[in-house]
Amino acid sequence: MFSHSEENYLKVIYTIELTKSKNVSTTLIAKKIHTKASSVTDMLKKLADKKLVNYEKYKGVSLTKKGKSIAVNIVRKHRLWEVFLVNKLNYNWDEVHEMAEQLEHIKSDSLINRLDAFLNFPKHDPHGDPIPDENGNIALHKNVMLSFIEANNSCVVIGLKDSSSDFLKFLDNLNISLGSVLKVISKEAFDNSMIIENNNHIISISNQISKNIFVKNL
Repeated sequence: MFSHSEENYLKVIYTIELTKSKNVSTTLIAKKIHTKASSVTDMLKKLADKKLVNYEKYKGVSLTKKGKSIAVNIVRKHRLWEVFLVNKLNYNWDEVHEMAEQLEHIKSDSLINRLDAFLNFPKHDPHGDPIPDENGNIALHKNVMLSFIEANNSCVVIGLKDSSSDFLKFLDNLNISLGSVLKVISKEAFDNSMIIENNNHIISISNQISKNIFVKNL
């Protein structure tokens, strides 16, 4: 049995590992969790003692096979609960993260497997992030960002790099959601901003926005 804090650390390390080829630094973990690097170091030592991470001072940390298995299961629970809250309880996609943060620590595998079946085994959460199956298999995004789409090309939104509440609300104001078909009208060479067409509406978006939206070419 592991504490909520220990599980949260494992989940954060796992999500960072998905984008990093090297060991994860304590500084980066501290930034993600909003705590001091010294506190991260203390926790990593505890996790190492429990054989959940490989940790060496000044060289960062990586998950062991056991640690990764636990982390993937937490991610699975979190994303399934987000699907449930949005699809069955009609919460908005910007409202569910904090609730899922609490629900992900429920220990019953039977409950989660029944939840998965009840939701008809969804492959992605409301933000487009892939959901691991009960064996821990996960289909990751091919990282194509809207910012890479050239003028006169169309694409469909399949996920988000930034799933913060503020960003989700901003996208709602632009009527951009998963499944939205976007056509790039033009791109500005100076700052990489772009003019796009979304549902017959022409809007301008910054590079900061476009580099946080995963898309698939049409």
